Amino acid sequence: MRLIGLIGLLVIAVSTATGCGKPAQEAASYPPFQPPVNQPAALAAVQDQANELLEGGVPAYTDQIEKLKGHPIVVNKWASWCGPCAAEFPHFAGAAQDYAGEVAFLGVDSMDSTESATAFLETHPVPYPSFIDDDARIAQELRAVAAFPATAFYDSNGVVTYLKQGGYATKELLEDDIDRYALGKKTG
Repeated sequence: MRLIGLIGLLVIAVSTATGCGKPAQEAASYPPFQPPVNQPAALAAVQDQANELLEGGVPAYTDQIEKLKGHPIVVNKWASWCGPCAAEFPHFAGAAQDYAGEVAFLGVDSMDSTESATAFLETHPVPYPSFIDDDARIAQELRAVAAFPATAFYDSNGVVTYLKQGGYATKELLEDDIDRYALGKKTG
């Protein structure tokens, strides 16, 4: 009995230390999204689905990646129950604004309930849609099942060039990786 209680305390301590057990309660403040004028139709179509949760699993996700060929793509895997995911959402919202018209952004809400994800997006809006991935099959496709959050960078040919496991502490670090892995620019 003591061992079970000790294990329970250990699980709570690890969840608290990593932040993944904390739901985000406060609304984040984001600047209003301003889509660029005369941007490519494929990027405008993604932005038209801003903050939506999309169904269809792996087939819908891979179809969207195919439609975006010719444009770099940044895919952020998140969940409403993940504190580090909530912490980095402002960085993704800002980067999506900064790179609008140049880079497509997509989300993957993995191992989460649609109700919780919808509530999360109400307080953490982003100018791009997220795919529902309650069974983690899209995450498997990305090879990003275990880590929350995780970010995949696709080049304009639709090839994953880098997968970052874990969150971004700053928007600048995220944008450095966008430049390097999605846009292929030399940095550093």
